[in-house]
Amino acid sequence: MIKRKIYLEKLKPFFDTDLIKVITGIRRCGKSVMLDLIKDEFLGRGVQKEQFITMNFEDIDFEKYREYQLLHEYFSETIEKINKKTYIFLDEIQEVVSWEKCVNSLRVKFDCDIYITGSNANLLSGELATYLGGRYVELIVYPFSFAEFVELNRSHNIDTSIEQLFKAYLQVGGMPYLKNVNFDYKASILYLQDLYNSIVLKDIIQRNKIRSIDIFERIMKYIIANIGNTFSARSISNYFKSEKRNISVESVLNHLLFAENAHLLCRVRRKDIIGKKTLTINEKYYIADHGLREAVVGHNLPNISMILENIVFTELKRRDYKVCVGKMDSLEVDFIAEKHNRSIYMQVCYLLASDETIEREFTVLEKIKDNYEKIVVSVDEFDMSRNGIKHFNIREFLLSDYF
Repeated sequence: MIKRKIYLEKLKPFFDTDLIKVITGIRRCGKSVMLDLIKDEFLGRGVQKEQFITMNFEDIDFEKYREYQLLHEYFSETIEKINKKTYIFLDEIQEVVSWEKCVNSLRVKFDCDIYITGSNANLLSGELATYLGGRYVELIVYPFSFAEFVELNRSHNIDTSIEQLFKAYLQVGGMPYLKNVNFDYKASILYLQDLYNSIVLKDIIQRNKIRSIDIFERIMKYIIANIGNTFSARSISNYFKSEKRNISVESVLNHLLFAENAHLLCRVRRKDIIGKKTLTINEKYYIADHGLREAVVGHNLPNISMILENIVFTELKRRDYKVCVGKMDSLEVDFIAEKHNRSIYMQVCYLLASDETIEREFTVLEKIKDNYEKIVVSVDEFDMSRNGIKHFNIREFLLSDYF
């Protein structure tokens, strides 16, 4: 088990505070393991195991506590017996009806430190955010980064080159369970297909009571096959009409929102670089783990440019950057990444193999007249930096602390 240090470091400032720590992310991305890592941190600080209370609400043993009043009664009795500061770990909390009432009451009544996980972005939206306003911090967990992928393989003393590891990562992605099948391609794809079906069924179709399952699945496959391309709900609706499928614009928007809420897809808005305003049409979508794309539609390697773009986007989000797509007249910048007072313009491509490609990737950045950082990332081994624009090999970039 690797430490997932990037997430632990984000949480440590909130250890032993009365803020509720909410860990969200796509199903099976490692949220439960994060709870175990947090427990290990506290054990190292002298906390006793007897001070932990752990419940996983997907476990049938805890099914009777999926009602907030019964859950609160259980905790009240258990915490009084422990008679010390209590550390509460609640996995897949969305299965509990009105869970926020129980959790907030525990925070107020007892000396406890609370950590919860959930697979739905609606966990803290709307009324819940209002109810818990100012009383929680949220951490989004993603599947393994390439750096974690390498660390995991190195920890098992697998004598594989970085180039070979990157090729495997391009195909199967970073879902943590894949380590149990040694990232074998066929076994990984079978697992990822089952995982995708589970996300679609449990976290989207059942939760949102979708009746037109075939329509939903067709929309998802269309988006996943075309990640990184600009879309509008109307263009998607028109595409399906050309396929003799009548899907309204509103239906498309709802289906995409459901997939976002399950952390399966992430929507990225475009920003007018000259006008400095966010555009609300022709957005892009990326998938939480590119291995799922290989399992659902295949052909990651033949479509390597879009996979590289997806990997870089996810890495930026993992490192807490706010990301949008840049638009300048008819030209497009793959990403504008912003965090604190830092902004980075980024282009991502496969190979800078021709003068035409080099000009396409660098010229748009050269036209931007401000002084923020400008970067081109590709699989090329040689440094092709020019005119203040830095060029990185993508493997080195993902393994670096540069950003």
